[in-house]
Amino acid sequence: MDGLAFRFSIRGSIDDLVARVREQLSALQKPDGHFVFELEADATIPAEYIMLRRYLGETDSELEAEIGTYLRSRQGRHGGWPLFHDGDFDMSASVKAYYALKLIGDDVDAPHMRRAREAILSRGGAARSNVLTRFLLALYGQIPWYGVPVMMVEVMLLPRWFPFHLSKVSYWSRVTLIPMLILQALKPLPRNGGVDIRELFTVAPELERNYNINPTGSRWGDLLLGLDGVLHKVERFLPRPFRQRAIDAALAFIRERLNGEDGLGAIFPPMAFLVMAYHALGMPTTEPEVATARLAVDKLLIRNKKGGYCQPCVSPVWDTSLAAHALLEAGALPDSEAVRGALDWLRDRQILDTVGDWADSSKTDLRPGGWAFQYGNDYYPDVDDTAVVGMVLHRTGDERYRHAWERAAEWVIGMQSKNGGWGAYDADNTHDYLNHIPFADHGALLDPPTADVSARCVGFLAQLGYGMDHPAVKMGVDYLLKEQEPDGSWFGRWGTNYVYGTWSVLCALNAVGMDHEHPAIRKAVNWILVRQAADGGWGEDCATYWDERRTEVKGSTPSQTAWALLGLMAAGEVGCDSVRRGVEFLEQAPRSGARWEEQLYTGVGFPRVFYLRYHGYAAYFPLWAISRFRTLINRNDRRVAYGI
Repeated sequence: MDGLAFRFSIRGSIDDLVARVREQLSALQKPDGHFVFELEADATIPAEYIMLRRYLGETDSELEAEIGTYLRSRQGRHGGWPLFHDGDFDMSASVKAYYALKLIGDDVDAPHMRRAREAILSRGGAARSNVLTRFLLALYGQIPWYGVPVMMVEVMLLPRWFPFHLSKVSYWSRVTLIPMLILQALKPLPRNGGVDIRELFTVAPELERNYNINPTGSRWGDLLLGLDGVLHKVERFLPRPFRQRAIDAALAFIRERLNGEDGLGAIFPPMAFLVMAYHALGMPTTEPEVATARLAVDKLLIRNKKGGYCQPCVSPVWDTSLAAHALLEAGALPDSEAVRGALDWLRDRQILDTVGDWADSSKTDLRPGGWAFQYGNDYYPDVDDTAVVGMVLHRTGDERYRHAWERAAEWVIGMQSKNGGWGAYDADNTHDYLNHIPFADHGALLDPPTADVSARCVGFLAQLGYGMDHPAVKMGVDYLLKEQEPDGSWFGRWGTNYVYGTWSVLCALNAVGMDHEHPAIRKAVNWILVRQAADGGWGEDCATYWDERRTEVKGSTPSQTAWALLGLMAAGEVGCDSVRRGVEFLEQAPRSGARWEEQLYTGVGFPRVFYLRYHGYAAYFPLWAISRFRTLINRNDRRVAYGI
C-alpha cells in the first residue's frame, strides 16, 4: 500500500487539521492538567433541581429563569419532553418539566404549557409516570403514597443471604435507594408552596388505583406486585424502635460514604434525595454534613447564555483519560506539558486506600487500584475508567506510572465476573430475579457484565502484555465472542449503541492478536460497512435500544463516525474506501474550535431510561480517529498497537 496515495485534502491537509485541533483541545486543559467537558442529560435533572429548591423553601429568580429557558428549549414537537435530542415523548420527563415550569411561575395557559398538558393527558396522564417520578410526586403531595411501591427502610437490617440485600443491586441503585428509604419511612408533609399539577391526571390522584405495575409481565412479577399491596397495609404496624434502628443504619451507611463536596455517589439523584432526607429528619442546614451535601448539588450547575441546567454528574477522569489518548494519537509527546499534566493528574487520583462496596462481590481479598469517573468517588471506582486510564498511562512507557498501571491491572483482574465479562462497578451483579420487583420498572437496578466494558478490560490487559494464556484474558475473549449479535455487532451499554460496542470489541480482539480474518471480526467489519451513510459518516439513534427500532438513524455524528473508523482500523481496514470516506466526512463536518458540531446524543446512562450528551465526545474522538488514520497510512501499517 502506498501511504502517500491516501493523503488527501478537503480543507487543508490532514496534518494541518490534526495540528490545529490538537492545539485547540490542549487550550481547554485546566491549569492543574485535567480536562472536563459539560455532561448533559434530559430535562429531568434540571426539573428535579427546581423541585429540590422548592422543597427546601429556596428561591432564586435569576437562576430559575435560566433553567426555565433551558427547559422550554428542550420541549419536543410532540408537546412533551424527550429523553434525548429529537426523541420521542417521555411521560416522566414531561411531567417533571411541566411541574418545574409551573413551580417557577409559567402560566398553565401559555402555549407551551397547554401543548405539554395535552400531550401528557393524551397518553394516560401523570399516573403513568415511572416509579422515581411518582416517588417525587408523593413527596410533593401530588399522589398518595400507595402510588409508589413499598420500599421499607428495614431492608437495611436484612442479612446478606436474604433474597433482597443492598449489596445485590448496582452502586447507583444502592446510593439512590437508601435516602429514599428514609424519606418513605418518614413521609414528610409536602412542601410545594401550594402549587399542584392535578390537571395532569385523567383520574383524580386519590382515586387512581393502578399506579404500580408488574415490570416484567411474568408470574413472579404478579406475585411481587401482590406482595407490595400487602406491605402497604402492614407497614404502618411495624414497631417504631425497629424502624428507628433501620434509619440509624441507613444514616451510618451514608455517613461513611458522604464523599465531601463531590456528594453521595457523586451523582445527582442520591445527592438530592439525601438533602431532602436531612431536611425531613429536621437536621439544621448549618450542620457541616448537611451544608456540604447541599453544596455538592450546586456544584453540578452549568450557567451560560443559552440557559442554565444541572448536570447528572461530572466526568473529569473519563474526559481527561480520553483527551490524553487523543493528544498522544495526534502526535503530542509523552513528556509534553499537556500530556504530562493530564497523566500526573490522573495518577494522583488512583484510589489506593479505600476498600469500596465492590469488595462485597470481588472474588479475592482484592487491593484497591481503580479510578472513579468523577473528581472524587472513592467508594465507587469503575473498571471502564480504570482500563482507559491504565492504557493511557502505559502507552507512554514512562516508568513513573508503572506502579499505577500494574496496580490497576491487579484490580481489574479481580473484578472479573464468573462468566468472563466485567460489569462497571461490581462483579457478578446478576441477580436477575430482582428485576421483577415493582420498584424495578426502570430496568436499571443491576450492573451485569457488558461487552463494551469487558472489551475495555481485555484491551487493557492485552496492551500490558497479558496473552490468551492468561485465564482472565481467555475468559474475557470467550465472553466477547459469545456476546456477538447475530448480525455481527456488539451491544453498547454505555455508548450509543452497536457502533460503540462493536468498536470497543474490535479494539480488544486486535489487542490480543486475533487474526483480522477471524470470522467474528469479518462479520463485525461487514456490519460496520453496511451501516455507513451516503455522506460517509455513521450514526445511530438512542431509540435503537428498543429491539423493533435497532436500525434507526437520524443522521451521522462525528463521535459515532470516529468509533466506526477506530473499529475498522483495529480490524486492519485502514486502506479501505469506507475509512477514507469516513475521514473525509470528519474533515468536512462543521466544527467550532476543538469540538465538531453534534446535537444528537451518543452517551448512555441507562438504556431506554436515561441518556447523556458528553460534550467532549465531539472533540477528542474525531481527533483520535483522524490522527490514527494519518499514523497508520504514513507507516504503511495495518496493526493498531493499543487496546483502544
